[in-house]
Amino acid sequence: MRTPMVSNGERSSMSSVNFIMDQEYGFYVADYFQEILYLERKRRERSGRPMLIMLFDVMGIVEREKNALVKELAHALFSLTRETDIKGWYSEDNVIGIIFTEMNKFDKGTMLKKIRNGLAVALSPSQMEMIEISLHCFPQDGEKKSPDLPANPVLYSDVNRKYDSRKGPFFAKRIIDIIGGIVGLLLFSPFFLIIPILIKLTSPGPVFFRQERLGLYGKKFTFLKFRTMKVNNDPCVHQEYVKKLIAGEAESGGAGKACQKPVYKIMNDTRVTSVGRFLRKTSLDELPQFINVLCGDMSLVGPRPPIPYEVENYDIWHLRRVIEIKPGITGLWQVKGRSSTTFNEMVRLDIQYSKEWTIWLDLKILFLTPWVVFKGKGAY
Repeated sequence: MRTPMVSNGERSSMSSVNFIMDQEYGFYVADYFQEILYLERKRRERSGRPMLIMLFDVMGIVEREKNALVKELAHALFSLTRETDIKGWYSEDNVIGIIFTEMNKFDKGTMLKKIRNGLAVALSPSQMEMIEISLHCFPQDGEKKSPDLPANPVLYSDVNRKYDSRKGPFFAKRIIDIIGGIVGLLLFSPFFLIIPILIKLTSPGPVFFRQERLGLYGKKFTFLKFRTMKVNNDPCVHQEYVKKLIAGEAESGGAGKACQKPVYKIMNDTRVTSVGRFLRKTSLDELPQFINVLCGDMSLVGPRPPIPYEVENYDIWHLRRVIEIKPGITGLWQVKGRSSTTFNEMVRLDIQYSKEWTIWLDLKILFLTPWVVFKGKGAY
């Protein structure tokens, strides 16, 4: 039989397909599948439309049976799903993924049942036992995230890949954090003697304010500050203000004071002590966070770590500031706008920092921070 002629353009197209497809099973290779997952998640961060991703962990299959069983599994999955459903390796040779892009999130249980029943016909019970199946919805059910798990790590695997691909620079960032944390504690050690005395003399209660915050990947940690408020305050005041701020409904100044934009902190807060107002204005209340930096919960530079109840009010795209990079004492938001930006502007600056991060950007922000603190703009 005569071999058909193939043009250069067709040959190039075929080569591209071979590059992104696993020719043995017909799945997209892991790198390409992960890129599609990232783009689909980004679309839904804005649109709010749900998608489902089903994972098939085949690591439990005995090695000598793996090739044949994965071929059977692949054949069954292609027959049970639509052509428009995206099928590929979520983790190369270990986990198969299917992205259902046009699904209602309420179809989650129905879809899982359909796939399980279909596979039960194609595979034996012993083969089914070797495959672990899980189903994930984005946005998560109810759209509001639990403060215990603000984001499903399965759907943010690009964060792990970013850290894996830049281990050297992030290791250097950690070294700078350790050196900076030690230098900061030594440089400001006199304040660690004076400030506790002033706090104790003017207000009964502990010297340090401890609060649960969310760090990288939404992991909880204990956040430290010098106490600036009276003890036994009702947190509902701040919770309600933050809720309105995120929704864009907070009044300018947070307490009736005229200014162009609502600020991130409540101005003229009666819960703040006289010493506390000075500490906030000068940012000296933040000094104990050098301890958080040395413990590895925070960095010198990064987004401010949110309170769990704050995250409950986040829109979908806001979550990126929580999980994409470690929180910091100072950051792009602090040097560009501090508390006088809107909440959405703050989130965009945090996301911009995560996308554009380099060691040089950190050093630039660290260099600008003392001047911003000295001016006191946006500090309340």
